[in-house]
Amino acid sequence: MCLAIPGQLVDVVDEERRLARVDVAGVRRTVNVGLLDGEDGSATPGDWVLIHVGFAMSKIDEEEAHATLKLLEGMGEDYEQELEELKGSVIE
Repeated sequence: MCLAIPGQLVDVVDEERRLARVDVAGVRRTVNVGLLDGEDGSATPGDWVLIHVGFAMSKIDEEEAHATLKLLEGMGEDYEQELEELKGSVIE
């Protein structure tokens, strides 16, 4: 199952390539935030975003992020599998 998981943008690691580090339930990974350019400016540290296959797909507010994380945690194995796949992914 492929899920869009909320993560909080920690910092921009490569402005030119639009790569940023996000924290997803304690897992930090680099994702592409280029799809958010033009949407209220762009993604900045502290923003919450929905992440799918290494791309930040949209910005969400903190309340929605926490509610979505709670819902995903309730899914059990599917959510845990998605986190494991995130841990193994690398964008450089």
